[in-house]
Amino acid sequence: MIKLIAFDLDGTIGETIPMCIKAFKQAVSPYAGHVLSEREIVQTFGLNEEGMIKMVAGEKWQEALHDFYPIYERMHEECPKPYEDICELIKTLRAAGILVALITGKGEKSCMITLEKFGMQNLFCSIKTGSEDKPNKADAITELLHFYQLNEEEFCYVGDTVSDVAACRTAGVTCLSAAWSAGADVAALKEANPSKVFSSVKDLLHFLC
Repeated sequence: MIKLIAFDLDGTIGETIPMCIKAFKQAVSPYAGHVLSEREIVQTFGLNEEGMIKMVAGEKWQEALHDFYPIYERMHEECPKPYEDICELIKTLRAAGILVALITGKGEKSCMITLEKFGMQNLFCSIKTGSEDKPNKADAITELLHFYQLNEEEFCYVGDTVSDVAACRTAGVTCLSAAWSAGADVAALKEANPSKVFSSVKDLLHFLC
């Protein structure tokens, strides 16, 4: 029986990845010494924004980070709402007595900006944010298992990438793959996580409830 479901944020709760890339490019490129390509930015994914910026801005990372947050918040106007039905899904799970948490690679500040824009800052029993040193989702899952005294089979994670599947395997829990974002690599998700890939939030709602 599932007792806790944790969600990823970017690409799972909202179509925020294009906006994140755009904000990062605008804020950090002046400090990197060249216009950052999307590929350069995506290669930093998995770390929080501090770690991402350190990878490309070097000694000027603090100035770049300072510039990033107001640009990120302003550009969030391009993504003012979460995916349709995602809040309904979370509220339905909570009404059924299931704990709902958030585990994201984002830093705490950018995470809270997004949740406040979406009106979702009070929906989660726990919010685990990213590390500047290494991807830490598997560690965050393990922390939640210990804190809530759950077995691995009582927990599942909803994420949109193959790396989410890998993190879940490391932690020994089930991954439910969200394939409803515009940029989802559906073929890769189906190869990595067969029979657990969902093309819409409603499909996942029907599976869980």
